[in-house]
Amino acid sequence: MLKELDTKQLLEIAQLLPTKSECESCAPLSCKSWESMPSGFDAKLLNPIGTLRIEGAQESWDEHHPNGTNQWSANAPISATHYPYNRSDVYECKSCQRKFLRYTEYGGYYIDERIRELNPALITMM
Repeated sequence: MLKELDTKQLLEIAQLLPTKSECESCAPLSCKSWESMPSGFDAKLLNPIGTLRIEGAQESWDEHHPNGTNQWSANAPISATHYPYNRSDVYECKSCQRKFLRYTEYGGYYIDERIRELNPALITMM
């Protein structure tokens, strides 16, 4: 079971800088906004470090876009209590420690693993 993280812990994790500016392992994940996990990417190159899914919390599908962004915007705020972040896990690249958010989208006819780089400047303290 992954450690449950609150917004303060998420920000602390996000502020830890990668050990390399260029990383061959996670280079295919140039994802400033939510994207589908690239096919063929070896997810074992990422290490799970925590979750924003809080056991027993009331289910919420509300999104947080105070400045007219949307889920796909590169500058969309990261709010741990709003969708899809409240269904996300936090991962880091095993090689460089760059941080990512991941969640699984369950559509009517598909399952899509999505990933977004964790940018501390976008985290909202709500």
